[in-house]
Amino acid sequence: MWRRRHSRNSNGYLILLLCHLAVHCANSQLQNSCASATDCGAGLYCGNCPELGKNQPFCIRGQATEPTSVISGLPFNKYSWLVTHNAFSIVNAPLLTGPQRITFYNQEDTVTNQLRNGVRGLMLDMYDFENDIWLCHSFRGQCYNFTAFEPAINTLKEVEAFLSANPTEIVTIIIEDYVHTPKGLTRVFTDAGLDKYRFPVSKMPKKGDDWPTVNDMVKKNHRLLVFTSDSSKEAAEGIAYQWRYMVENEPGDPGVVPGACSSRKESKPLNSRSASLFLMNYFPTVAVQNGACKEHSTQLVDTVGACFKAAGNLMPNYVAVNFYMRSDGGGVFDVLDRMNGQTLCGCPTVTACQAGERFGVCRNITAANAAPTATNAAGSFSGSVQLTGHASAIHFSRIIYLFSLSSVILLYLF
Repeated sequence: MWRRRHSRNSNGYLILLLCHLAVHCANSQLQNSCASATDCGAGLYCGNCPELGKNQPFCIRGQATEPTSVISGLPFNKYSWLVTHNAFSIVNAPLLTGPQRITFYNQEDTVTNQLRNGVRGLMLDMYDFENDIWLCHSFRGQCYNFTAFEPAINTLKEVEAFLSANPTEIVTIIIEDYVHTPKGLTRVFTDAGLDKYRFPVSKMPKKGDDWPTVNDMVKKNHRLLVFTSDSSKEAAEGIAYQWRYMVENEPGDPGVVPGACSSRKESKPLNSRSASLFLMNYFPTVAVQNGACKEHSTQLVDTVGACFKAAGNLMPNYVAVNFYMRSDGGGVFDVLDRMNGQTLCGCPTVTACQAGERFGVCRNITAANAAPTATNAAGSFSGSVQLTGHASAIHFSRIIYLFSLSSVILLYLF
């Protein structure tokens, strides 16, 4: 029944999604001028967006609405979730390997704070390094001490602490996998105490069928989904091979081309019905902090619409972004509210949904309260991120030096 209703009304719902771009949070302080996060209401940050001509700091939305707090009991693959691309690649992260880090950054706050703000998916790049498994950027699959961030277990322990403290939350980890140590991933997840939450691969739908309901996943404590880019790990370690269970559009610059949404080469076609999860990559190849506020405005809505059509009128389940908290107002949080509203209840935003009502029966809301601040029980805005300017400059001279140095290293190695 859900699929039939969704298909029949899909074009109308897409119009609703696009037409409500200007709808923002209920908090009256949204887009008010500010000097610091303390000048803004709960769930808001203080930021600016010079790329859109907004040079003075103003209050912007900083927390997601938990869709399951509005409509619960549906299969996991009916919801849309916020994902942080390279969640570990954090501006001003401590240097643990000695030399100055020379690489790009993708996020601005800790993984713990990302989860508190409603992020429910983490993209992590894992490598063999220093006789351990590390989170790292690399060249040709090799981690160096000037591109390394931290041992993977540190971040995984943050995830474990969050899941332990929030027994109704579900988190997804998507691994770009360069770990060759036998059972290396198994060991690090076990050591982090995450085994008890893992969703068993044997129970994952392999032919595009619906996932269990979120309520069932919580009841069974199957609250951590883990996917790897290495196909051998599914048989060897019981870790799901990503493209067996989800489709994905192209990452990097091809994923942010206006009006386009094409399949990643490793993925099945976006309109395939043999995989029941859809990951939408939405981040440029080179991450630039100030540019993210523009990316997370009209451009993001347009790409969601393009991907919705490319997938045969199915909404992405995951939206992966850089610098997730930067926007011109509502940002990725408003977009996700509209995505979930369309899919879960046929309303312009998830906060218009009414539990127990027929699909398409919405609360009568106005632009002033269409997208209220976060209601998720995972935690509240910590105020630890201040976005009134450049959190950290990217030094392109260092990047050029890094590429030159990597060439020398490769010549030496080979």
